[in-house]
Amino acid sequence: MKNRSELREIIMKVIYQINILKNSNLEYDINSLIKEQIEVKNDFVEETINGIIKYQSKINELANKYLENWTIDRLNKVDQAILSIGIYELMYTKTPSVVSINEAIELSKKYSDLDVTKMINGVLDNIYHSGLEHEQ
Repeated sequence: MKNRSELREIIMKVIYQINILKNSNLEYDINSLIKEQIEVKNDFVEETINGIIKYQSKINELANKYLENWTIDRLNKVDQAILSIGIYELMYTKTPSVVSINEAIELSKKYSDLDVTKMINGVLDNIYHSGLEHEQ
């Protein structure tokens, strides 16, 4: 059984794949993409991925509000996925804010450079301090 940090990494990979496929105008099946990453059905993974997809435009809007001189679509697809997971968890789940932020930062440390990690931390921290988290 994978822990939540490992599951978030799987979520990031699936969201990354979805971003690539959408950008290339290719068809995909979300359930198939999930099954490629994890054999055993996992509600956390499925709910998070489907939630990110459902709220992606609101997530992007919020990211763009707090990205300074930047927009989420200018980030690479991995960083878009990480930021989307962090914002989704802050806004639409009962995950404690500190956990949501820390998990996104840890993923970013593993897959991005220091500047992007700082930027993701700043965006999530600003959302947290705006008092908007968990209100949606």
